[in-house]
Amino acid sequence: MIKKVLIANRGEIAVRIVRACAEMGIKSVAIYAEADRNALHVKKADEAYSLGPDTVAGYLNVHRIVNIAVESGCDALHPGYGFLSENPELSAACARRNIRFIGPKAEVISRMGDKTEARKTMISAGIPVTPGSEDNLSSVDEALTLAEKIGYPVMLKATSGGGGRGIRRCDDAESLTSNYDRVISEATKAFGSAEVFMEKCVINPRHIEAQILADSHGSVVHLFERDCSIQRRHQKLIEIAPSPQLNEEQRQQIGDYAVAAAKAAGYENAGTVEFLMDSEDNFYFMEMNTRLQVEHCVTEQITGIDIVQEQIRIAAGLALRYEQHEITRRGWAMEFRINAEDPKNDFMPSFGRITRYFAPGGPGVRTDGAIYTGYEIPPYYDSMCAKLIVWALDWDEMLNRTQRALNDIGVFGVKTTIPYHLEILGSADFRSGRFDTGFVESHPELINYSTRQRPRELAAAIAAAIAANMGL
Repeated sequence: MIKKVLIANRGEIAVRIVRACAEMGIKSVAIYAEADRNALHVKKADEAYSLGPDTVAGYLNVHRIVNIAVESGCDALHPGYGFLSENPELSAACARRNIRFIGPKAEVISRMGDKTEARKTMISAGIPVTPGSEDNLSSVDEALTLAEKIGYPVMLKATSGGGGRGIRRCDDAESLTSNYDRVISEATKAFGSAEVFMEKCVINPRHIEAQILADSHGSVVHLFERDCSIQRRHQKLIEIAPSPQLNEEQRQQIGDYAVAAAKAAGYENAGTVEFLMDSEDNFYFMEMNTRLQVEHCVTEQITGIDIVQEQIRIAAGLALRYEQHEITRRGWAMEFRINAEDPKNDFMPSFGRITRYFAPGGPGVRTDGAIYTGYEIPPYYDSMCAKLIVWALDWDEMLNRTQRALNDIGVFGVKTTIPYHLEILGSADFRSGRFDTGFVESHPELINYSTRQRPRELAAAIAAAIAANMGL
């Protein structure tokens, strides 16, 4: 079994992995840039090593990170999500240094990271994909010809893209022409590749994804689906498991598609197969994420399976402990991403010192975070500072419990998305369980929430002001 894991990440996901390791009796090693010296993952891990003063470069330095793993006596490395988590070179470098990479092999990451290759793999496995280019586009003229064939609107996408970046919708030839060079520029800057492809735009789809686990012994299972339709600018805000928009037949179909996709890719470890569901309930493969997802927690809540621990077991060469028919789901779970942002100011980041932090509690409430009272949120990284996950036996109970938990949680000193989440939760359209990826844009009134402070918020503000005046 694995004895010591280096966590090549920061923030709440690093804390999450530390906890999984602790429960398995595995030592954890954190890494940190100087801006993260006081971060919670550094405090929680068994050991911690500095990456130097640069705020980002250290987290992206494959050889430096793998060297730390070797020098600190680690026999495995977990990439978390973001940073190098879908970089095949990290997986390959671990293999060269006899470090177990807690994720898929480098060649699988490369193949699924290339969106045109991923589409070809799914087509060969009989999984439906949206109409689009068979290969990368060679010119804007080729793009225009194809768009006329499949019909507008179309989506230009970076071949190596992910996380909602490098995507532009084009409604006509003029917008396609103007966006072509922009997407290439975005793709080059964000992913180091100028390659782009095209797909038919599925208008206001539902975004449904399926969690899979695959071991090195040929077993692949799915852990049901998640609904990620509530998003803003292709960035997920709320995730739900299972999807309230699927019936049992559709649930079985998307699970079967996900398992077939993993087998076709030769996949090993935890992964997510993402689909778009159109207005006529047709599924189309979108992409495969070769890493742990931010929203893995809701799947854990309905299945009782610790996905991070399963990742570690698979990387150690162990077989899955269950077959598909043994995996059951119970109840509902919902995750809210608590971002340090000001929704009323176009979701601008709101970095700074957290003067007070209160985590919610009670039955069915879980908080995954990396913040604490007095923590200074650095301005160099993603704005997500915590995740609120709520479980309940039925849909209505989950909605009520979630409202209570969102009112319970307190993050003071910075602006957060908590009040906006409460507005979404109170929307009749959301509570009906029928929504699509256009929900945020079609409900602009939800941003007009009251900014009046509640008594406890006023008390926290007064306490913070007193502390500041006293130099505390």
